[in-house]
Amino acid sequence: MTRDDRALGGFDRHSIGMGALTRRAMLQAGAASAVLAGATGRALAADQVSITFGPVTPIYATSLIAQEKGFLRDEGIDLKLVTTDAGARARQNLAAGEAMFAHGDASHPLQLTHRGKASKIILVTSTVPSYASICVRQDLYEAGITSIEAFAAWKRPGGGKPILGVTAIGSGTWMFSTYLFEQRKLDRNVTWVASGGASTALAGLKSRQFDAIAAPPSWQIEAERNGYGRLIYDVRVPGVFAKDFGGPIPVSAIYALEETIQQKPELTQRFVNALVRAMAYVKATPVAEVLALLDKRYFAGFDPEATKAELSFDPAAWPAYSGVITREDFARGAPVWYRQGTDIPPTRFEDVVDMRFAEAAQKKAA
Repeated sequence: MTRDDRALGGFDRHSIGMGALTRRAMLQAGAASAVLAGATGRALAADQVSITFGPVTPIYATSLIAQEKGFLRDEGIDLKLVTTDAGARARQNLAAGEAMFAHGDASHPLQLTHRGKASKIILVTSTVPSYASICVRQDLYEAGITSIEAFAAWKRPGGGKPILGVTAIGSGTWMFSTYLFEQRKLDRNVTWVASGGASTALAGLKSRQFDAIAAPPSWQIEAERNGYGRLIYDVRVPGVFAKDFGGPIPVSAIYALEETIQQKPELTQRFVNALVRAMAYVKATPVAEVLALLDKRYFAGFDPEATKAELSFDPAAWPAYSGVITREDFARGAPVWYRQGTDIPPTRFEDVVDMRFAEAAQKKAA
């Protein structure tokens, strides 16, 4: 069983029906439904909604919180998870019809749309990428590799370029780290490879298979606490991200195929309603309480302090934390998305963004 499997409490990491976790719970639910059916003349059944994301880290916790707090139940929704080890694979799951919604980098619906699978961003959960920070091997840091420039100038034994691990080629970690090095005209000095999720990325850094990794807060803290990694680029430091990227942009988003939105607008609205309530809960609740809600079931294999850092990152980095983005926010993402190597042509805001559901959910929650 992998770390990500433990984080899911031992359930199948690829397909988890959140409404049917134990036999006793199923029997109790069935008995309750039978009573209600007798009273109303019909069975009350929730609509199943599936969401795909990966890897399993707190940055994708929005739907988990909505489930655990009962916000999805309030909207008549039963949640099914389809998890992966990288956001790029979650994008593929959505395109293949293996999930109704996806949570991942905002560039993914642009990529799908360009490839003939028209998709829309319907909610944004982050405007600064927590996973854009760069964590280098501890021994390299101690040898003076303490900056992006020093890392790009260093050579591996034999003269090879330094290796930077990202969850998958084409993933959000790849998108932001390649842009960072391109901005500083250092991209030709680095080799990017797929590192997978937390367990493989951190193991690769520790074993020196990777010289650095693009890492969210939970990975950063675990590497530093265990003495095999140190940050050389930290987006948590005020002003660091804005200097290289110009300001807040759509980073992590909930997105869906356009045909799903058109065919099931009412269900899409209910799903977004629950997620907006989850975001409001995170914004208003002490992080220790949020962690207690999720820890045993999803993040038992993670360092609690690392998980806290990750759960608190987005609401701290995005004061409004509303789920809604503007045309100006979207425009700032253009230099990151539309460049050689991404295969994403310039795309209009209205062609890949639909904020109707998030705006309606905000009004309902007000």
